[in-house]
Amino acid sequence: MEAKTVYFENPGSENTEEVLRIAKQRAETLGIKTILVASTKGDTAVRAMEVLKGFRVIVVSHSTGFAGSDTQEFTEENRRIVEGKGGIILTTTHAFAGISRAMRRKFNTYVIGDIIANTLRILGEGVKVTCEIAMMAADSGLVPTNEDVIAIAGTDHGADTAIVLKPVNTHNFFDLRVREILCKPRF
Repeated sequence: MEAKTVYFENPGSENTEEVLRIAKQRAETLGIKTILVASTKGDTAVRAMEVLKGFRVIVVSHSTGFAGSDTQEFTEENRRIVEGKGGIILTTTHAFAGISRAMRRKFNTYVIGDIIANTLRILGEGVKVTCEIAMMAADSGLVPTNEDVIAIAGTDHGADTAIVLKPVNTHNFFDLRVREILCKPRF
């Protein structure tokens, strides 16, 4: 099989439209029905709902408290729009963070979740996040672990990375398979 990978000169939101287009086209080609989208405040999620009509879109947001105690960054307005268009929003603890982040903050030490996350960042922040949101969605029962999905994420704001992967539950992390890198920043 031959597939195209697009490399963006710069990371960030300037690539969002192209990432969504690439993901939609590949999902249609491969018959993939579910697309995961990482979105902090919901702006990327709202745009994804427009471009990815006809697909099952699961938006994965930051956990409440990520940016500060009792704070949810995903805006209520964007939540209404996404859910009104049939999108599902998953808000849960980050698969690579959780207890690992607590250990780092309390004891100034890195543990396995931090090490895995930082290792995946070698390929870019978006690759790390796409793997993470796929496990979060699998752990929440929103995606099966026997079907490929497309996961979309980015570096800071917007989307700049899309991959095809086979999701797994977090406890089966080493069975996760990145099938195709559709696009990512070149860095």
